[in-house]
This record gives sequence, C-alpha cells and structure tokens, in this order.
Amino acid sequence: MKKTPLSAPDPHREAKLQAFDRLLTVMNELRENCPWDKKQTMETLRHLTIEETYELSDAILEKNYSEVKKELGDLMLHNVFYARIAAEAGLFDVADVLNSICDKLIERHPHVYGDVIATDEQTVKENWEKIKLRTGNKSVLEGVPKSLPALVKAIRIQDKARGVGFDWERKEQVWEKVEEEMREFKKEFNAESNDAVDKEKAMAEFGDLLFSLVNYARFINIDPEEALERTNKKFIKRFQYLESESAKEGKKMGEMTLAEMDAYWNRAKTL
Repeated sequence: MKKTPLSAPDPHREAKLQAFDRLLTVMNELRENCPWDKKQTMETLRHLTIEETYELSDAILEKNYSEVKKELGDLMLHNVFYARIAAEAGLFDVADVLNSICDKLIERHPHVYGDVIATDEQTVKENWEKIKLRTGNKSVLEGVPKSLPALVKAIRIQDKARGVGFDWERKEQVWEKVEEEMREFKKEFNAESNDAVDKEKAMAEFGDLLFSLVNYARFINIDPEEALERTNKKFIKRFQYLESESAKEGKKMGEMTLAEMDAYWNRAKTL
C-alpha cells in the first residue's frame, strides 16, 4: 500500500501562488513589449544564467541573505524565461517543467511515496542512483555535467560512485591513498632533483593527488570547493590590505622586496 505523505498546512500558500503568477505575467509582458527581452534565446541566456548561479554561490558563502533572496529571484526569472521561449517554439511550457520535476521527485523518493524503507541520508542517495539506472541511465556518472569546473566535477563523480557502493570503507584508507599519491607525485616532480621533469606524468600524478584529497575531504564532511573558495577570499583580502597599506606609505607593488611585502602580509593576518 502506498504511503500518503502529509504536509503541514502552509498559511502563505496563496500568496506564494499569486507571486508566481505575477512573475509569469511580468515575463509575458516583457517578452512581448521589451526590445531586449524579445531578442533573447536559450543560447544568449545561458552565460547569464551561469553568472547568476555563481553570484548566488557568493551570496551563500558570505551569508548575505538579502543577496541570496535577490539572486534566487534572478534564477527564477531565468527559469520562466527559458520555459516561455520553449513554449513559443511549441516544445514545452512552464507547467510541463514543473510537472516533470514533481514526477521525478515522487519516483525517486519511494521511501516517502511508496513502500521502500530509508531511514538515513546514504540509503536515500543509493536508492536515487539505482532508480536512475533502472529508468534509462546507462551509467551513474551520466548526470555529471561535462562543463562543470574540475573540482566540483570530482566531488559529484565521487558522490555518485558512492551512491552505488563504490567507495572506501574508512577515512584512514583514504588518507593512505592521499599519502601514496603524494609520494608518486614527488617521484615525478622532485624539488630536490635537477633532472628534467616529464610534465605529462607530473600533471597526471598531481591530478591523482587532488582527486584523492577531494575524496578525503568528503569523508570528513568538508566541501573542498567551499574550503578553497574561503581560502581564495582570505588571500584576496590580505593581498588587497598589502596593496592599500603599502600605497599609504608611498611604496609601489613590484618595487618592494619580498621581506617588505611579507611584513604587510603578516599584519593582514592579525586582522
């Protein structure tokens, strides 16, 4: 017997439906009356959507929730924009988009809408990947976009492989792999040696090392993309302090010694 999920009444549901209807109305009006909106295609919107997604990511990392709201609005606009363009071409409309995702969610959550038992997150992920294979996917890795940045792609590949049981059992095993890859990289690119470096081999080993570090980060519940981005932001903040403070004292970047720049850098680290 199928379960009947019960959701708590939403006192703001009508307002949400009205707001979505308003967005659809505004989108239709812009598409019909604005010269810029009239000209847009899926292809011209694509790079703008990618940019908006990164802006949302920045806002989330900075915990700037007013910006999160703004960027979510921009992405909602893009979603209905694509659907409007598709409807004009007779491909599909926004109702088809929404019904499609609802159907997929119901199908892939049999522990909510069916008789399957899943009491933890990992079981849910494993069921998700198995269902995808049963419904036409030839590989669990098919859902990883080819154009993802390499670091994010590594995370997604490992997550999906784990979803079908292809994973290490303990984090200690993963760390041993990190150390093994470090030794292999050092062998190909030894800073203490004057021998010529085989760049292709060194690059391959460095890639293996990065992949294993991403794997270890996953095992200790660290998002390596977020960790690296936080370090990027920290470096930018400190470097810009170095630039501004040295300029106040009449010094120019490119003309200071490394020791002079280190002095400003160490001051930045105390802020």
